[in-house]
Parts: sequence; structure tokens; C-alpha cells
Amino acid sequence: MTPVLANQLYYITHINNLASILQHGILSHHNIEKDGIPYERIYDSGIVSNRQSILTPDSKSLWHYANLYFQPRNPMLYRVLYEKSYKDIAIVAVSGELAKRHDVFISLGNAAHSLSTIVPSSEYPKYAARMKKNVDVEWWTEENGSKRKIMSECLVPEAVGPENVQAIYVASHELANKLKDQLPTLIPIIPEPKFFFQPNQKIQVTNNLFIVDGDMFFSRMQTLTISVNCVGVMGKGLASRAKYQFPDVYVVYQDACRKKALQMGKPYLYQRETSFDYKLADEPESFQKGEGRWFLLFATKNHWKQNADRDGIEKGLIWLVENYKKEKITSIALPALGCGLGNLEWGEVGPLMCKYLSKMDIPTWVYLPSEKMVKDEQLTKNFLLGTS
Repeated sequence: MTPVLANQLYYITHINNLASILQHGILSHHNIEKDGIPYERIYDSGIVSNRQSILTPDSKSLWHYANLYFQPRNPMLYRVLYEKSYKDIAIVAVSGELAKRHDVFISLGNAAHSLSTIVPSSEYPKYAARMKKNVDVEWWTEENGSKRKIMSECLVPEAVGPENVQAIYVASHELANKLKDQLPTLIPIIPEPKFFFQPNQKIQVTNNLFIVDGDMFFSRMQTLTISVNCVGVMGKGLASRAKYQFPDVYVVYQDACRKKALQMGKPYLYQRETSFDYKLADEPESFQKGEGRWFLLFATKNHWKQNADRDGIEKGLIWLVENYKKEKITSIALPALGCGLGNLEWGEVGPLMCKYLSKMDIPTWVYLPSEKMVKDEQLTKNFLLGTS
């Protein structure tokens, strides 16, 4: 799970604003304009203008509040990182005690959304359990409201003093070290890649092939691979997540099973035209939708009750190597095929996948199984490629 702390709230900002925040605190938009504070914006003017028209129960505009998130890894951050670079963005963590102040308001979802209720902090305790459930999620959708709810906010009038800042999170060790040299502060600057939808670890095997520890569904690869069976059941694991996060993928999968278009040794490519980023980002209407994200349905077993079929997986990998150019696959992410629910071991699957995937000349990321720890010696280039 994303390492959100119960006693912290979070502010998303450009790294160029950190020196000012450490001096003046986190200011409301109203105070930034009133005092003429130099500020590097990360949101477009449409989003900022929309918040000006939203009023809290005391009839003040959201512009008069510093907005803090209970969960920073949310659709707004996804949008910011889509438009900018993770190297430019920081998450400032402040004391969660601010949510108890009598002049603070709590928004039960994105404060600018018409369906979100804004309540006084005195009422927060009766909503706390529900909000924790809303923000402790790995992904979200528009349809069930999780996209709005994960963006619950703590609205602090006018400013959050610099004395409340507890930590600064960034996406990489390199950026953390750079900021430690630039900023005169004892506040910890912590690399936390997962906050920023980045892999926890990325190991290069060849020029194009990487072994990755992270969430494959936040990959920027053109094609995402889903391990499936051949009977149309998406019950657990990555397949289950695809079923609920992208219902159209499930419909296509079942149709491919009925028509026998998906078989062991013959994956099925769904060239999905709708943008993945458009679905995940906040306020997606105001930026380009981007390219469609494709799904490769890769059978690792015939029936969901069976263990994964190693020989069938190898035949599927051969098909991929022989057909990826013809199918116009330009980059691809794959799980550790057959590991986890398929009961195969990475020690066998890793070298098998690398044997074939290393032959492709496109960016290829293989995601480690989340169910089991992989030994360091099984992540070396020598082990995976059988070289000495």
C-alpha cells in the first residue's frame, strides 16, 4: 500500500516553490496574489478559476484556503505528472493535527466537485473511518466515485505555517540529494517513488529490457499484458483489477474466449483506443487525451483452477517475439507470467521471459510478482540471461 501516514496531510507543489514554503508556509491562492509571492504554478488556469467559485459553509471561496490532501497519490497528481515531469514535483507533508483546528473544513472528496460535501472539522470524527477507506486505495474510477473521494481535502484558512512542515517527498534519490544541497533546512527530504507512480526499483537487463518493482497499471508503456485463462474468468490478481478498472477489457476478453481467438500460445491483442491517462487524471477534459493504451491478453493456463502452464507460456512468448512488429506494439509491460496465482517460481519464469523478450528491440518492462520476495541473486543479468 502507498505509505500514507495517519498523522500527515499533503500539499503538491513545484520544487521551485519549496524555499518559499519553508519561509512563508503554504499559502492560499488569495494570499499568494495579495502578497505578490513568486510562485511556480502546476495547475492550469481553468482549474484554479473553477475553485474560486466554490464556497465553504462560511461563504468563503476555496481561494482563501490552503488545500491539503489526505492521499497525495491521487488523480490531481497524476494529471500534474502527465503535464510536467516527476523531477519537477514535490509533496510537502504537514502535521495531521491541522485537521482538528476549529477553523478548518474537511471536504469529503475533491472540494471543487459538486458531489463533495464540505463539513467543519468538528464533524470530521464521524467521517474519519469512511475517509480512510476512500483514500487507502491503489486505483480509482469515475464510475464508482473513487476518483473523487480519494481527493478528500483538508481546507486550512489562508495559510499553513512553515512550522507545520514535517517532510518533503520526491520521486528519486537523485532529486532528494539535489534538494538537500539546495535547501537550507533540517526537514527530511525523502525519496518515495511510489507516491509519484514510479517504480520502487528498475533493473536494466539489456538496452531495452528492464525488471521492475512497481504497479504495472501505472506504466507508461503502450501495451499492458494481463495474465488470463482461456475460459473467460477474471477472478483474482491482475485480471480481476483489469476487469473492474477497465470493464471493456473484460468484455473483449470474454468474446475472445468464446471465439477461441485467445488460446495457449496465442495471446490476443486488444487495441483499446481510449486514453488510459484520460481515465486516471483529474479534470481530463482540459488536456489532450493522449494515445490509447492497448492490452495483451496472455493465457498462462487453460482453466482458472489449474496451475500455470510453463510450456504454454513459452509458446506465448515465442508468438510475441514473432508478431510484435506486425501488431505494431511499440513498448510493452508484462507481469511475471504464471507467478503468484499460477504457482510458478520467478527463478524459472524470470530467465524464461528474459530469454525471449531480450530479442525484441522495443522498451520492455517485466514487473516482479508482488506476492513473493525475489532473491537478489535472481535479479542479476547473469542469472536472467544465463551469461557468465
